[in-house]
Amino acid sequence: MMNLTAGVDFHRLRTPDKVAIVYQGQGIRYGDFHGRIMKMAGYLQARGLKQGDVIALFMKNSPAFLEISFAVSAIGAVFLPINYRLAPAEATFILENSSARLLFVDEEFEQIAALPFDRVVVDAAMQADVCAHHAVAQAVPGEVCVARPDDLVRLMYTSGTTSHPKGVMHTYSNMHWKSVDHIIALPLTGDDTLLSVGPLYHVGAFDLPGVAIFEVGGTMCLLREFNALEVLKAIQAHRVTCGWMAPVMLSRVLAEPSAVEHDLSSFRWCIAGGEKTPDTRIRDFTRVFTQGRFIDGYGMTETCSGDTLMEPGKEIEKIGSTGRALAHVQIRIMDGQGNALPADTLGEICIRGPKVTRGYWNDPQKTAESFFGDWLRSGDVGYLDEDGFLFVTDRSKDMILTGAENVASLEVEDVIFKLKKITDAAVVGVPDAQWGERVVAVVVLAPGESLTLDELAAHCAQYLASFKVPRALYLVDELPRNPSGKVLKRVVRDNLQALSWRQTISQ
Repeated sequence: MMNLTAGVDFHRLRTPDKVAIVYQGQGIRYGDFHGRIMKMAGYLQARGLKQGDVIALFMKNSPAFLEISFAVSAIGAVFLPINYRLAPAEATFILENSSARLLFVDEEFEQIAALPFDRVVVDAAMQADVCAHHAVAQAVPGEVCVARPDDLVRLMYTSGTTSHPKGVMHTYSNMHWKSVDHIIALPLTGDDTLLSVGPLYHVGAFDLPGVAIFEVGGTMCLLREFNALEVLKAIQAHRVTCGWMAPVMLSRVLAEPSAVEHDLSSFRWCIAGGEKTPDTRIRDFTRVFTQGRFIDGYGMTETCSGDTLMEPGKEIEKIGSTGRALAHVQIRIMDGQGNALPADTLGEICIRGPKVTRGYWNDPQKTAESFFGDWLRSGDVGYLDEDGFLFVTDRSKDMILTGAENVASLEVEDVIFKLKKITDAAVVGVPDAQWGERVVAVVVLAPGESLTLDELAAHCAQYLASFKVPRALYLVDELPRNPSGKVLKRVVRDNLQALSWRQTISQ
């Protein structure tokens, strides 16, 4: 893979009139898609940007998101998609930590556009076509930089068990092998129209299988943001054949009252893993998508997502499993010292293969801690059965998965402790029928102090994205700790589920 434009370049020479992207009812042909990318590449080079520079995107879904990302790759720079739900302080940390040279930001994000960084504000016209920007339209097409397999193509910041997000480094080799594995396993062909409704800053939308659709010469049906009814309309209107949705998205689509009134016969598979899938969701999926197949899976940002996928015909026999490892992925269950464990034995899920990150940006200590040799430590607990099917039983203790978003409990706790009236706090995730989990704060107050959920939420919203703000508050006399003083979060979660603590305020 020379760069992300290689597949687009291949198909624009052979089928220039084939539609590459459908957006807001308009088709963008491969020939035009490639031309826009190269114009944007020329614009970037004219601004003095070069190989190795980091260029950030704070944008919702649009053709421009793809055109800019691919153009950044074309000049050998590194693109940095940022979660557009983040608060200005969170975005600032990422921009500074990554040493980003330029920021593309949608015009609706005024607070981010006001940050003191070199930026391009992307209006509605430019979102649909980067050449709507006068300087881009006037630019000479860029000179393509031939990348090497180990060169960085993307930085992706992900919440972890530390108070700040970590910059996951993705190379061209990582991106190439994830595309190869997904094309093989699904399979994905040039006849497919892929629904892309999850946010493109997320590996689910960009990578699973995401931009691999352009490698095979297919079409991406791109929605700016999620709406259950619009998903159903798009599948019917554009004869969409496949896609990825976060579990909460799929649940809303299945619950849409008009779902069965749409012609969804073209839709043949949907990946919607990321949490333990209830049997009811699989049954509801079959009821709505009568010709489709629900695919559970397991993956991480660190692996460009999609390390295991459930195989057709095995869904009932292996119910509860996320499938087997893909062609160029190895899964091993290990103990705390890095020793392999036998089948049907619980341990840490570890992953090896060419789509695994080489580590974290400017963080050698965290990188070293995250590997047993060349095996990436997921922090998740599970087991492999005798046939190699993976069963995930628990995620990293300090991580919360709400919707499709990872929330680091320590990050939320750091914000909560800014309130002087709080002497101790723990943030955990508890089961939620809609979101998978919701963020819950368990707090010890100083003597004589009081706190309401509204007060806590308003405080946290100053520093955190909305999905990280606690949705429930428990006031307790003390938190359970081990002899070394560490909060026992499993005990916290168990106490909450057993309702052994008094819930003072909740929503």
